[in-house]
Amino acid sequence: MTVQLKNVAIRYVVGDFRNIGFKDFMLKKVKQQYTVKKFWAIKDVSFELEQGDFLGIVGTNGSGKSTLLKAVSGIMPPTKGTITVNGNVAALLELGTGFDGEMTVQENTFLRGALMGYTREFMHQAYPEIIKFAELEEFENRPFRQLSSGMKSRLAFSIACLVKPEILILDEVLSVGDGAFKNKSESKMKDIIKDGATTLFVSHSISQMKKLCNKMLWLNKGEQMAFGEASEVLKLYESFLKEK
Repeated sequence: MTVQLKNVAIRYVVGDFRNIGFKDFMLKKVKQQYTVKKFWAIKDVSFELEQGDFLGIVGTNGSGKSTLLKAVSGIMPPTKGTITVNGNVAALLELGTGFDGEMTVQENTFLRGALMGYTREFMHQAYPEIIKFAELEEFENRPFRQLSSGMKSRLAFSIACLVKPEILILDEVLSVGDGAFKNKSESKMKDIIKDGATTLFVSHSISQMKKLCNKMLWLNKGEQMAFGEASEVLKLYESFLKEK
């Protein structure tokens, strides 16, 4: 077992202070007019993944997919339940974030590798392949802020995939770049599957899910509708979409 969730629930607390100033917020609080709203983004989700499983997570907007990935990656602790993760994790939740805009592409690559726990020696060995896969050989000495959003996404994807993590968490990342890079990304994901990495993957592309995933989790408004073999769960999900 590499990833296990038991009865996981995540609750958000939203106050009415978001659209008012600090002074107004304090006045509301003193007058006991300050209110908060609580809602469950994830409700009682349980599943288990073995080494090499490629889990696709499907659901309409607002179903809790990205929230669940943040919890598994350790960014957001569950309100209830337990999450067990055994292995080195690389999470690509918001491509292009977590980089320093003033540092060069090369410097950012080594920084991201260090943050993921890899040695400088390992990154020296991996760097040429990373920069080539990202198609950024001519930009490696440019400040990161000068890259287009597509270039930033390609670099983030390349770093995460080419350092060979044991657990890979991807949120809508195979839609980056042009058609040629999308095909290359899918090919790289297939290599990762062969290498035995456990992957959690969110995408709105049913065709990508069918190509890559062996397991599937369907969420609807935070609730677990189904978990199991990808083909069976996708049939249920596609029928649900047709009925909407």
